[in-house]
Amino acid sequence: MKRTVLLFTSLLLSVASSAPSREQRTSLLPQLHAGQTLTYLIRCQSSKNVKTESNVALALAPTAAQTDTQGLLRIEVLHLQPAGDRFAMRARGQFLNDNFGVPAKPAGEKSKFEASPLSPEGNPVEFTISAEGLAEKITGLDGLTPEQQQIWKEWLARFAVAWAIPSSRAKIGDKWKVEQPEPATSPIAALSWTRDSYYVRDEPCRPAQLSSTGEATFSNGPMDHCAVLFTSAKLVQKSSPKDATPEAFKLHQLKTMGTAKGSNEVITYISLTSGLVVRATENASQQMDVVVAKADGSNGVHYHVEAKSDLEVLLLTEAPGPPQR
Repeated sequence: MKRTVLLFTSLLLSVASSAPSREQRTSLLPQLHAGQTLTYLIRCQSSKNVKTESNVALALAPTAAQTDTQGLLRIEVLHLQPAGDRFAMRARGQFLNDNFGVPAKPAGEKSKFEASPLSPEGNPVEFTISAEGLAEKITGLDGLTPEQQQIWKEWLARFAVAWAIPSSRAKIGDKWKVEQPEPATSPIAALSWTRDSYYVRDEPCRPAQLSSTGEATFSNGPMDHCAVLFTSAKLVQKSSPKDATPEAFKLHQLKTMGTAKGSNEVITYISLTSGLVVRATENASQQMDVVVAKADGSNGVHYHVEAKSDLEVLLLTEAPGPPQR
């Protein structure tokens, strides 16, 4: 999938608005109101390769996979609850039309995306982002396809990044660290992510707009300034490599031994005017070397797993309407 890497390259041109000074602190939380709607384009490309050193098959074993998907997600703000210098947000998310799951177009080929009235289609998901930045009271997620669920979670992680900043107001040069458990099921127990974030600089930025052919290009609106945050994450294993068995595997009378590691790099652009995430990109890689066997140590299967993914989240201006005739 061809990434929109050139979307922000020409933003070094002249800018009408002025950015805050380097020493000025500003809130990076989004400025929202009930009834507000936002539209995001999410693109994700991932691959997982699995090498097996045994012919024994296990139901909970990792499997190879490759995805190349994109989706338009519309978010409606339902309610805001102040909590000190932060707030909790109740919102509804819904994918638009049937554009989710459309493979990204190969280079040189025209996109199959056709301009049409973009209206919600499929099952809505309602959720709350707490004042601590945690997703709570989620309903409707089970009604989405596994691919949609993954894309929705990826969008949520990017959108809620400002809630993880320890101080309510930040300035260029600020650094902070967050540790979070890995929520996905894995043959290796006690995995967590250590995320080091850095407010690098301010840059000119703009939301994107979607053309009638599905291309994300610059909007024609006024130029804005964005805070640029860089996050480097490391996957940390707290279980012993000699016995890394998660509870789910113990219930199936299985034992696991091995190691897992990974690293992610995320660049997030947050509007200094609206606090909205205008763009976020993530490059991730993970490796796992694990032996899964019966509890008595018999019938062991050795798996070597390598996974990579590229993610892009873009805030869109008004979505395109029906084609002109």
